[in-house]
Amino acid sequence: MSSESSSAPAESAQVTSVTGGVAQVFAWEEDARIEVRNLGREVAIEANTAGLGTLASHLLILAKDGVPDGSHLHLEDGNGLADGSFGLVLERCDEED
Repeated sequence: MSSESSSAPAESAQVTSVTGGVAQVFAWEEDARIEVRNLGREVAIEANTAGLGTLASHLLILAKDGVPDGSHLHLEDGNGLADGSFGLVLERCDEED
């Protein structure tokens, strides 16, 4: 994981996502750093303490009762993730394949 500053949203940054008329508010903890690396057949998600808390919060928001199937959050290089990261989509999917 790089020690460079991240391009995660600034302190108290929030993103609102609306699916099926239901809004979810995703917030980033201060100094959150999240990096996603493609290792070939694996993906590594590396984060500092604030970044892990931020990811956990995002997942808990998507897991709440009443959140519609298909609700999701896009995290990208320079937009929620550290520079140089691969994109990551967190999505709720209640349908079984």
